[in-house]
Amino acid sequence: MVPPGSEQGAAGSNYIRLYNGAMPAHALAEITEDHAAAPLPDYQGGGIVNLMASIAGAFGGDPGLYPLLDALDGARLSAHRNIVLFVIDGLGYEWLKRAGPGSTLFRHTVGPITSVFPSTTASAITTFLTGVAPRQHGMTGWHVYIEALGTVVAVLPFRARTGAPRASTPRWHAPAIFDQTPLPNRIPARSTVFVPKRIAGSAYNEAHRGAGVVRPYRSLPGAVAGLCEALCRGGGRHYAYLYYPDLDKSAHECGIDSPQARRRLAEVDAAYRSLLDGLRGTGTAVIATGDHGFIDIRPEHRIELGEHPALAELMRLPLCGDGRVAYCYVRPGRRRAFERYVGAHLDRQAQLCVSADLIDQGYFGIGPPHPRLAERVGDYTLLMKDRYVIKDWLPGEGRFVHVGVHGGLTREELYVPLAVASV
Repeated sequence: MVPPGSEQGAAGSNYIRLYNGAMPAHALAEITEDHAAAPLPDYQGGGIVNLMASIAGAFGGDPGLYPLLDALDGARLSAHRNIVLFVIDGLGYEWLKRAGPGSTLFRHTVGPITSVFPSTTASAITTFLTGVAPRQHGMTGWHVYIEALGTVVAVLPFRARTGAPRASTPRWHAPAIFDQTPLPNRIPARSTVFVPKRIAGSAYNEAHRGAGVVRPYRSLPGAVAGLCEALCRGGGRHYAYLYYPDLDKSAHECGIDSPQARRRLAEVDAAYRSLLDGLRGTGTAVIATGDHGFIDIRPEHRIELGEHPALAELMRLPLCGDGRVAYCYVRPGRRRAFERYVGAHLDRQAQLCVSADLIDQGYFGIGPPHPRLAERVGDYTLLMKDRYVIKDWLPGEGRFVHVGVHGGLTREELYVPLAVASV
């Protein structure tokens, strides 16, 4: 595979030194719309968890149990004084290829790598922040059942799902739930974390900052300016993590193919160009990627659990996970009835899986599992087919409609770009 933009002269020379020359075959496997035939995320050298192993290893830190990323040259990455990781929430490879073929980001993209399962922010961002897959960090979706608390928690805002919109979970519970070592604690380098001011002080971000210094920002250009200033000062090796969430927000509200999402792409592309210009001559590897991609859906793809009261009656907890990958906790003695109902009424829209089988088959990662992983994925998982989503509502919850969704195993949701530059 020839890296997009490698014919662009100086632009190509900025990143080709870090690129190994060919994406691995397993990172390019075709994904069908039917999850039954879909491959798993690539945890063996072609995914975001392998990218994090490569970054840790490049600083002389512990890469952990996951192999290094096949697409990067580890020795050349290690030779850089600094590494910047720019994570653009919602940036899928297939969409970038379609919406921004002339963008700086795409010209520096060497190919696709995979997100994790499920391909959703809570799971993937935790992988960026800890360097391990959901199998180890236990963040299995937006809503996670925490048995020790006896409730379902929206882990990113750290809010209990009680139906009350502002029912916050006490912050002192955070260390017991977010219990993995943050990546800055595993690398012998200064670490700086750039996140939007509105979320910088959240329990989730505080738990995952580790030894990193948090730099809240109000605007993306401001974050880029602050990052360039920090790295240009010198003072030893430096790891900088920059997170941008607004593409994800626009895609959820308006759709990934909306003008609003394309405007966000223009903003992040300008930020990426500014990073390359502002860091030139500093010996920095600038890596940009996404946590997941998106698909747009129509109203007929939305399934509400309230339309299936007989199914809701069989469950002991609200749906957990996300709309594309929903974990179901079934009442004792009602499993056969649950299986029969899904088979009779939702077979066209969802693939029913025993959740323990997904763990055993490596959907969430490889290696030793988090001790609470099994309780956080329920008895069954509904893998939604095609473009279907499923949702339930608790009394008092504010209702909303997402046009763009993610979490599943379609190519659009699972593959994210790997853009690399040496400046």
